Amino acid sequence: MGSFVPHTDADIAAMLEFLGLSGLDELYAAVPEAIRCAGLALPEALSEADLVARLEALGARNTGAGAVCFAGGGAYDHEVPAVVRALAGRSEFVTSYTPYQPEVAQGVLQALFEYQTMVARLAGLEIANASLYDGAAALVEATNLAASTTGSPLVYCSQGVNPRWVEVLRTFAHGSGHEVEVVPLAAGVTDWDGLAPGRAGAVVVAYPNYLGILEDLAAARAAADGLGAHLIVCQDPVAAGLLRSPGEAGADVVVGEGQALGNPLGFGGPYLGLFSCRAEHVRRLPGRLVGETVDVEGRRAYVTTLRAREQDIRREKAFSNVCTNETLMAVTAAVQLGWLGTAGLREVALRCARGTRYCREALCAIPGAEPVFDAPVLREFALRAPLDGEVIVDRLLAEGYLGGIPVRAGFGGTAAEGALLVAVTERRTAAEIDGFAAAFARVIR
Repeated sequence: MGSFVPHTDADIAAMLEFLGLSGLDELYAAVPEAIRCAGLALPEALSEADLVARLEALGARNTGAGAVCFAGGGAYDHEVPAVVRALAGRSEFVTSYTPYQPEVAQGVLQALFEYQTMVARLAGLEIANASLYDGAAALVEATNLAASTTGSPLVYCSQGVNPRWVEVLRTFAHGSGHEVEVVPLAAGVTDWDGLAPGRAGAVVVAYPNYLGILEDLAAARAAADGLGAHLIVCQDPVAAGLLRSPGEAGADVVVGEGQALGNPLGFGGPYLGLFSCRAEHVRRLPGRLVGETVDVEGRRAYVTTLRAREQDIRREKAFSNVCTNETLMAVTAAVQLGWLGTAGLREVALRCARGTRYCREALCAIPGAEPVFDAPVLREFALRAPLDGEVIVDRLLAEGYLGGIPVRAGFGGTAAEGALLVAVTERRTAAEIDGFAAAFARVIR
């Protein structure tokens, strides 16, 4: 077997001679001593059998692997049909990446075009891109678009938006100069009445919000209009099977996390950022956009279009720094949506809603447990109990359940702090919910 070292000793010697240097130490002299790597302390190589044994031992430490999942908060245990795994896992998709040569990438380009079409339909808007890194990144790009369009760096973000997304938004705001103001919840929904008069770039709301509650998009649209701002909606794509689309309610930009569309939980990634906007903003659309055209023989063909928008073309004049996308996850989402169809997506959302209602009623029948808010929910809900959320989660794990997510970040000093956020997907059976409720009753005694 040949060596895979990219530069031989002869190559290095030739390069040093060309540069007029005596050795590598002189080449690296500009690098401060304090940050130089003195070498890699690598362990001894393992045989294949020893490596497999080591990985199996590490896997056995994942105590939650066999637990029944009632956790959510932005990542959900939805069913991934075998047909989705089989089609999305084909080598034609797995090994394909950047479709810069459309003549050899028609299959991937068409799959992305279909994905864009489906995402735009879910959002109720005219344009969708070929995906972004995850939901949080999509939100950042949406605020960039809004600020560049309106000329205002002020972003009013509902407290009901996923707190991790808000953290990412704040991090990027340090570099972009955006001002992020969090608008608090009242009775579980965003209180837009307290906004200061003036102008803003964006009003951001989640639909449903992080606590699972359905927000009033008409109120958010009115708040945005009063500020001359764009309305950005963080949409749950599964909930779109039952709810009116954000575009119908007046959203300018719709973003979301596409993990629930055929992509497994996967220890936190890779995930999928959904992004849609009105046609008037297409020149500011971040990332890639696949369009349909015809070739020289008049046959239908697909290409990446409006490339002059991208950062790698326009550099510092670009509206976005994103030049790529999550192709494989986007293709997977397209296969999942194509497999489900409109009726199938509605059925998934309905089963989630019915399971959530059944679970909420079962848990709230336990003495000491009650919902944090009585507002309508769809797939998850916040529950208050005599014990802190972290304690309940630890005890439920010992009972064989991923019992939810403790509500902490972003909700300090509110009624939701210390509560437990419980999610129910279509995978949860009545028997599993009954067992979960029984375990919950035991652990909070």
